[in-house]
Amino acid sequence: MTGPAGKFLPVPSPETAFWWENCRARRLLIQRCKDCGSHQFYPRAICSSCLGGDLEWVEAAGTGTVSSYTICRVPVAEAYAADTPYVVALVRLEEGPTMMSNIVECDPESVTTGMPVEVVFETRSEEITLPQFRPRQAAAE
Repeated sequence: MTGPAGKFLPVPSPETAFWWENCRARRLLIQRCKDCGSHQFYPRAICSSCLGGDLEWVEAAGTGTVSSYTICRVPVAEAYAADTPYVVALVRLEEGPTMMSNIVECDPESVTTGMPVEVVFETRSEEITLPQFRPRQAAAE
């Protein structure tokens, strides 16, 4: 599915629809297993740690650190040409799970492994708002 300007859009599934609804409301949710207490992302029907099926949605702190990243200098499609260079990163959330996302609102060359980041949201369509991350702002700001 593509959205405005021809950019790719994810297609919500029954397992992810609730997650996408909350992204639209600018809330980052992850799942927590009621049996073992583990947090997980991406949304799924069973716990990836203990295989239990008693999962609940909890709001994530929205903070984490960059585990790994790459700077994309060649766009994946023409729709992304104006965005290059851009950063695709693995972000380890404070709660433990890792998300793949973009690092935004900074010079791509300034991104480092271990960089503290916080979630921001980008509306791509009526249905899809993407969680992305930016360098974490100081608490006093």
